[in-house]
Amino acid sequence: MGRFGVGQAIRRVEDERFLTGNGRYTDDIVVKGQAFLFVLRSPHAHAVLTALDVTDARAAAGVVGVLTPADLEAMKVGAIPVGAVPRGSDGKTAKPPLRPVLAANRVRYVGEPVAAVIAETLAQAKDAADLIQVEYDDLPAVVSLADAPNADPIHAEAPGNVLLHWHAGDTAKTEAAFANAAHIVSIDIRNSRILPTALEPRGAIAEYDVKTQRFTLTQGSQGVHSLKNWCSQVFGVPADNFRVITPDVGGGFGMKNFLFNEPLLCLAAARAFGRVVRWMGDRAESCLNDCHGRDQVTHGELALDRDGTFLALRVSYLGNVGAYLSQYGAYVQTAAGGAMYCGAYRIPAATVDAKVVMTNTAPLDAYRGAGRPEAAYLIERLVEKAALDLGVSSIQLRRRNLIRPDEFPYQTALGPKYDSGRYGELLDAALLRADVSGLPARKAAAGTSGKLRGLGVSYYVEACAGGNGETPQLFFGEDGRLSILIGTQSNGQGHETVYAQIAADAFGIPISDITVKQGDSDLIPTGFGTGGSRSVPVGGSAVMVNCVKMIDQGKAMAAALLGAKESDVNFDDGTFRVAGTNHSVSFKDVVAASFDPKRRPPRVAEGLKVSENFSPSGSTFPNGCHICELDVDKDTGVISFVNYTIQDDLGRALNPLLMEGQIVGGAVQGLGQALYEEAVYDETGQLLTGSFMDYCMPRADSTPPFNFAYTEVPTDRNALGLKGAGEAGTIGATPAVVNAVLDALAPLGITHLDMPLTPLKIWEAIAAAKVH
Repeated sequence: MGRFGVGQAIRRVEDERFLTGNGRYTDDIVVKGQAFLFVLRSPHAHAVLTALDVTDARAAAGVVGVLTPADLEAMKVGAIPVGAVPRGSDGKTAKPPLRPVLAANRVRYVGEPVAAVIAETLAQAKDAADLIQVEYDDLPAVVSLADAPNADPIHAEAPGNVLLHWHAGDTAKTEAAFANAAHIVSIDIRNSRILPTALEPRGAIAEYDVKTQRFTLTQGSQGVHSLKNWCSQVFGVPADNFRVITPDVGGGFGMKNFLFNEPLLCLAAARAFGRVVRWMGDRAESCLNDCHGRDQVTHGELALDRDGTFLALRVSYLGNVGAYLSQYGAYVQTAAGGAMYCGAYRIPAATVDAKVVMTNTAPLDAYRGAGRPEAAYLIERLVEKAALDLGVSSIQLRRRNLIRPDEFPYQTALGPKYDSGRYGELLDAALLRADVSGLPARKAAAGTSGKLRGLGVSYYVEACAGGNGETPQLFFGEDGRLSILIGTQSNGQGHETVYAQIAADAFGIPISDITVKQGDSDLIPTGFGTGGSRSVPVGGSAVMVNCVKMIDQGKAMAAALLGAKESDVNFDDGTFRVAGTNHSVSFKDVVAASFDPKRRPPRVAEGLKVSENFSPSGSTFPNGCHICELDVDKDTGVISFVNYTIQDDLGRALNPLLMEGQIVGGAVQGLGQALYEEAVYDETGQLLTGSFMDYCMPRADSTPPFNFAYTEVPTDRNALGLKGAGEAGTIGATPAVVNAVLDALAPLGITHLDMPLTPLKIWEAIAAAKVH
């Protein structure tokens, strides 16, 4: 293994560009002659749009044009497409209501776009938008999940505001297990609604070439090809009429996978008015119209025998998708996480019953973890509740029921087949590193200073890195540099480093001689983007497979150069050698020779160019143990972290430094939901947390000291043995933090609080406990 090879903790090569101000994000791109688009949004959560007069706006200074719903209809601009809707329990696929680019006749959430103004400057566009006269007739708003089924339907396609009823598992087997159980434990939990809060807000720049009838859309995204195809559906023209470009991206967390109203408005305006049109969202617009995450109300029941062995699981929940379906909103609230409720445990029978509910709120879709954090939170809270009800240690209860190493591959009761794992070993390693045996003494010491010490454990498992494959292009130039063109999309994960690291290890060349290109649908013909922790397990495996193909071509080229049989040529450490001789040729010379048609064998491509597909054989299942130790101030409810231990199995470790960064970053987002974050609407559908003044997030001074370690248990589902790390930290963190707070409060008789566990909520619970 070379210094910069697989397994080495290499710093990200792209960081120098970012840290020196040379990153190039959407807002950094300025096109000569560009116009600015501003969106007029609904101030009502539910209303009939009775009048829309844009006459004065069109006549305002600097205005290039105004777009209304009638304009888009005349231009044959269709509805925003939906990506996937799972089949319901009746075997049928629900028909989602259409989501217009501009609200037609009725608005259904605060912030829904009603009209768009395009002007020479942003200030002129805003001033003109103030001149638009809109009349609304208010309708009752459906805001909460609890109220939705009994309210008037928002859409005819969702009677009782339930779009889809989804089921998984064997009902008869589960009911039989519950009937014979010695103990049945139940819990009701709420997964709060979360804002995605990427560092870089969404933005878009659209161009239209009249001669070629081609659109160019530049925007931060998690994959250009899906956007290209969805835009094609909206405008009713071939996908090849679109070029989508994504420059550097400042965070995505799921949200930037999806197609929103504003880029489509930019495209329509660019074609209608013959101008380059740009829109950059501000933070208020992000809060209103970015797709939110989570928002479930869940009931769970666990059946156990007399010894505490898990027999069966029953889960039912309501999942909010908002006023319209985002591309994968229904999938996230059902199949994405619904099959993972058994967690890391041997549970022979299970059922999950989910209802996808529509409300007068912003649409919801994938947010880091996309359904799996919700599942992990339920089962880990349920295990804690079972231990409390049975009067046993939750650690021992977990150890008794964790899937054993000899049971892999393990077929779960809800469908997924887990690949590999040593769950008990990771649990014990984490307990040792967290010094759990010394907790009683530390609790007593904390008590002397008015603190309540708590320790929370979670063991998570998630599903990721399955599904579609990737087909990168790899080739050397005559200058000896390697180009890797691939259809995933970095949002800050370090793709430029890890893909180059794989190739550098394979060829024995410096990382500095490798260029990774992403984010251009013309340059890169195929790709499935970044999401579900797939990029390195799937994209990295595709790079590896293609490197092997290039080396195979290199052997043929080397054999021709050395006058040897191809079967006698070996490759190692950057050199081709003929077995049993001292004849050799460097990889660099082989690449150079491939550009000489007179010397190049027929099966060798110029620059050793290859483009082979790799598809995983199935999902991978990263897993691990999180242990959080913290103090609660009895007088204020304020939490202070003492230690946070993570022991993960992420498969083979390609770059331990970047892997740890993904896990720690994810864990911070998980504890953010546990303690701070919640998107709140009032009863009329107004968003009360519409800015960072009102929406609290973790800061550096409110996060714990993380103590991260990993155990390598490779998977056979991809070429690199990786399991995916992008979402794992989020999934394990939320239950660990909540379990720790409730452990601290247990002496006061407090056994349940819903997220977020803010100081006020904790203080109120402590005060109420003192009264009783």
